[in-house]
Amino acid sequence: MSRLHVCSLAKVPDMARETGARSLITLLDSGTPVARPATIEAGRHLYVSMSDIVLEIEGHILPCEDHVTTLLDFIRQWDRAEPMLIHCYAGVSRSTAAAFIAACALSPERDEFEIATILRHKSPTATPNARLVALADAFLLRDGRMTAAIEKIGRGADCYEGVPFALELH
Repeated sequence: MSRLHVCSLAKVPDMARETGARSLITLLDSGTPVARPATIEAGRHLYVSMSDIVLEIEGHILPCEDHVTTLLDFIRQWDRAEPMLIHCYAGVSRSTAAAFIAACALSPERDEFEIATILRHKSPTATPNARLVALADAFLLRDGRMTAAIEKIGRGADCYEGVPFALELH
């Protein structure tokens, strides 16, 4: 069974080592430095520059269709032989959205509400970025079900940094 791990930027080195992840998705503001763990080859690291926003704000990068397309292309190329690690700054919004999107994309037969419920169970602090989810929902032809599922689980508990978690794929 394939596994996605989600964490904050601060936890990336430890999580890569502890989980054996060999693929990494970074979702951070443009210019935020991140050291790729030595166990992850450069070609298996995707860095997507975007801000954690849902509406346009001057000076920030609004998540867009190109970001989702790039994310989905990378996810679909993952061989699933080893775990994938996904992170953003706090491990709460962009990364949890990307994990939800990955689970929906890689298991098109799975119910979006089931995936979202498991996500909430695994992470009480997860607050997936609604814009990323909505864009992926349209791209994956899920007819609003991904968006509705994330709305149903609601905002996660307030925190400075999310607790790392794993999401199993079927």
